[in-house]
Amino acid sequence: MTDDNRVYLFDTTLRDGAQTQGVDFTVADKIEIARELDRLGIDYVEGGWPGANPTDDRLFAEPPALERSIFTAFGMTQRPGRSAANDPGLSALLDARVDAVCMVGKTWDFHVDVALGIPRDQNLELIGSSIAEAARRKSQAMFDCEHFFDGYKANPDYALACAKAAYEAGARWVVLCDTNGGTLPDEIERIVGEVIRHIPGDRLGIHAHNDTENAVANSLAAVRAGVRQVQGTINGLGERCGNANLISLIPSLMLKMGYETGVTEEGLKSLTHLSRWFDEHLNRAPSRNAPYVGESAFAHKGGLHVSAVAKDPRSYEHVPPETVGNRRHIIVSDQAGRANVLARLKEIGIEVDPKDRGVRKLVDLVKAREFEGYAYDGAEASFELLARRTLGQVPDYFELKRFSVTDERRFNARGELVTESEASVKVRVGNDIRHTVAEGNGPVNAIDLALRKALEPSYPALKGLRLVDYRVRILKATDASGAMPRVLIESANGNGDRWSTIGVSTNVIDASFDALGDSFTYKLFHDGVAKV
Repeated sequence: MTDDNRVYLFDTTLRDGAQTQGVDFTVADKIEIARELDRLGIDYVEGGWPGANPTDDRLFAEPPALERSIFTAFGMTQRPGRSAANDPGLSALLDARVDAVCMVGKTWDFHVDVALGIPRDQNLELIGSSIAEAARRKSQAMFDCEHFFDGYKANPDYALACAKAAYEAGARWVVLCDTNGGTLPDEIERIVGEVIRHIPGDRLGIHAHNDTENAVANSLAAVRAGVRQVQGTINGLGERCGNANLISLIPSLMLKMGYETGVTEEGLKSLTHLSRWFDEHLNRAPSRNAPYVGESAFAHKGGLHVSAVAKDPRSYEHVPPETVGNRRHIIVSDQAGRANVLARLKEIGIEVDPKDRGVRKLVDLVKAREFEGYAYDGAEASFELLARRTLGQVPDYFELKRFSVTDERRFNARGELVTESEASVKVRVGNDIRHTVAEGNGPVNAIDLALRKALEPSYPALKGLRLVDYRVRILKATDASGAMPRVLIESANGNGDRWSTIGVSTNVIDASFDALGDSFTYKLFHDGVAKV
């Protein structure tokens, strides 16, 4: 690989990502995420803005020691009326205990005229002197050209003059920012191509926002045009519609375009884990449809598709799923045929003769159940249990005898209106009949707690199980059944594994119990727990 084939990755999750609604990183969060990015092989990890808030002040007072990544601080160029040596904001940035800094400045003449209210030549001087001071004190100084593409379209000579001022003052990277995310890929490629006539591509970067759903495409277009640094965030986190998604960019650069990055082939296989770990860390549900790393990224539902994939996966898979740490997912539904069921059974470790009548029976059973309201394409764990029960492979860990739930709405002693749920469960575990009662935050939580009381003494493995999502959909499967609730429960254990189970009944509590019972059974079976 030549130097021209090397693309440098710059992660802005800890700053840009922190601007996402509902996201608030602690110092410990930032350090942990930075270390994960370091393990992946990201070239630059931007930690935040020294002097902007107490969290970032504490972070840069004792920045994490990284092995492969360069920990970077972010800030602004000096303010008008201040020298580079006498600007408190710039001093906070340059005093940070890091080897690299990235500073942002105005490159759209409209902003210089209106927001800064200074002569345009003075803005060029501020950029040059700030970068020169940073280059003198740090190993690497970088300049983010704010609103560069808007500025270039309005006044190309001035936007280019701003970028050249930073380059000529010693900036290692001059980063072209599509700050409002409104530029399209053909514009990006054309404008970058024009800029490269003045600044070498190995000194240029791209920072794209996703307001037109083009941040990844814009970043790839910029690389195609010659830039060699790409900025983005994990899972595309960021303000408004987010930033360029590094989780999608990295495999596209490496597997599709043949570029070298700081991520190795082994590191590429950790992308799925990193993406899901990050969402879990933020207590967010991972996107099933995320390219490369989502649960559905390599999922096949239609029978014809599955038959084709069985013969040659390249028919419907643009890359082998294992290259990014994902896996093929065969969906079983009322659209499924024999190929789906056989593929899914093989995937979960069940070897059967393709001519076995049980396969046809299972296909018919799935279709009949989906007509009743079941949806196994979103409840893979329940499908596996259905298949294994049909083959007699799942122990009866417990047997429900009866349950009841009561809800009471009343005023408490403080005169507050409260609703309390209480569940009573009677189950058989081995030769014992156990009757437990629990109060919970709603009927499903009450049933969950009562069932755990009954089962955990014999099956302590259930202590590691937790419910992470609960969804109800009201559907009408047949004219005779009327409105039927379908309940989907998503569960997780301590090592990050997740699975979904389903229950369908004319009674939402009954459907919830079935989904909950499948979740418990799936956990016990996959942990290899023996029946009491």
